[in-house]
Amino acid sequence: MQAESLFIADLHLSAKRPDVTRRFLAFIQNRCLGADRLYILGDLFDAYIGDDDDSPLNRDVKSALRQLSESGTAIFFQHGNRDFLVGERFSRETGATLLGDYALIDLYGQPVLLTHGDLLCTDDVLYQAARIRVRAEEWKRNAMAKPLLARQIYARWYRFKSGLDKSKKTLDIMDANAEAVVETFRRFGVTKLIHGHTHRPAVHELTVDGRSAQRFVLAEWNATGQTLCWKQTGQWALETID
Repeated sequence: MQAESLFIADLHLSAKRPDVTRRFLAFIQNRCLGADRLYILGDLFDAYIGDDDDSPLNRDVKSALRQLSESGTAIFFQHGNRDFLVGERFSRETGATLLGDYALIDLYGQPVLLTHGDLLCTDDVLYQAARIRVRAEEWKRNAMAKPLLARQIYARWYRFKSGLDKSKKTLDIMDANAEAVVETFRRFGVTKLIHGHTHRPAVHELTVDGRSAQRFVLAEWNATGQTLCWKQTGQWALETID
């Protein structure tokens, strides 16, 4: 079997979307078996309120990931805007390695940059300001010091507010800024970038400093899911997960 790595993002798992959870668990237990690596590029959860949340959903997800990592597939997790409170306990319980906001990986000899995608959306000034605030270590410590119930209530309010805020913004504001994309390619010296977040799946072909480059935007999981499969030969394909 040819070596391969799989990439997913934006599943937004929650108790209110059991079909997506079942699809994800089946994906982990079947499609991922035998893969070299699985990269989860953020927003695996719709609202993750801390590693101490022992809900049935979290237990099922952690158990499936643990079984996959123990089978020999390396798992890498990158924080999204909905699950930035995923911490070291999650890493220990699943066997997943936590990645930074930007992760430069060696993908079978090809340097590839991974990011959730929200940092590319620089036109959304209000979001970027809020991101800085909630990603601060002090804010996260204060949040985790609150009782679990208080965090659950806050998560519900945050989801409501986030939906309200999005309804007032244009799609272009919430998409990746073209200059930010080029600057990111240039800063890391890569020609391949994989991310999610924008929910606008596509493979963008562009030229950066005279070199051909590709930006892979992963799809959100809804009625179907999607994974980017990258083979050791350098061949890649976008697969639908029913």
